[in-house]
Amino acid sequence: MPNETIVRVQRASAAISIEQLTQLATLYYVDGQTQDELSRRFAISRATIGRMLKRAQELGIVEIRVQHHPTHTVDLERELIQRFGISRALLSIDHKDADKQRALLAGIVANYLDRTLSAGAIVAVGMGRNVSAVSDYAISVTPRNCTFVCAIGGSYRGGETMNPDHICRRLAARFGGESETLYAPAMVGDPEVRRALAENDTVRQTLDKARRADMALVGIGDVSEESNIVRMGWFSAQEITEAKRTGTVGDIMGYDFIDIHGQPAMTPIQGRVVGLQSRDLRRIPNVIAIAAENSKVTAILGALRTGLIDTLATTATNAMAVLSLDEATR
Repeated sequence: MPNETIVRVQRASAAISIEQLTQLATLYYVDGQTQDELSRRFAISRATIGRMLKRAQELGIVEIRVQHHPTHTVDLERELIQRFGISRALLSIDHKDADKQRALLAGIVANYLDRTLSAGAIVAVGMGRNVSAVSDYAISVTPRNCTFVCAIGGSYRGGETMNPDHICRRLAARFGGESETLYAPAMVGDPEVRRALAENDTVRQTLDKARRADMALVGIGDVSEESNIVRMGWFSAQEITEAKRTGTVGDIMGYDFIDIHGQPAMTPIQGRVVGLQSRDLRRIPNVIAIAAENSKVTAILGALRTGLIDTLATTATNAMAVLSLDEATR
């Protein structure tokens, strides 16, 4: 029998409730009913059914993910593990659109977190578009009661994607649990100021919790005059150009600048960010480093050579390029 509530609401052009959209989406995506069947069942047009299903996606009631077959990347993953001594590699298929590429990779990382996060775990969280995308695509029906703690200070520039506090809050909402803010700026102009902030009781307590994390979620950054750290005003284009001239190829989690051999870069821009350092990441059992952009191949190689990374998340094309560059620069 048709759902009279949906019929009356639709005919009156009123807003469809979340419960009604959920019912419709369940019938279509879970029970396998066609749009024609739903149209007859609820006595509304097929076009209206399509619009309602689209609205369910927009509201987050429905999340659609495309999972590539593992045989597409299994050989590359095995080679990365053997070559660099990491524990695992998470590789996505490639997409020409940068935002969609980031979303594909974020979905794979989010799925990995859903499979592996244990109840009561502590997750240290970095910043950046790739880390933020994971929080957008994370979904779980099993509350974990985890703690997502900021591993780097905050910045009002760059929006939510560059603010780990927002990312931690979204992850806590998705997986269940709580978030903890690092009450400090991400970037300071003087290394002495950074050291003073690190000794502050409030900042130290949060960083100490991040150091005890079971897992860390961090990004890999490239060194470019167009990079986020330049757009946010952390460093000038001139400083970045000089850093590149001295061999800097990238960073881990927005700082800890490295050269292609995975060694700390000898550059004045080093040591001005408030957050965990490389020696802290080394103690965390599973450091997940994410880089979707094809401009980060050299930075990914340098990051892998640091020995800090346990899980690398990137694209299949990036993986092939990293392996080739490693051969060429040994």
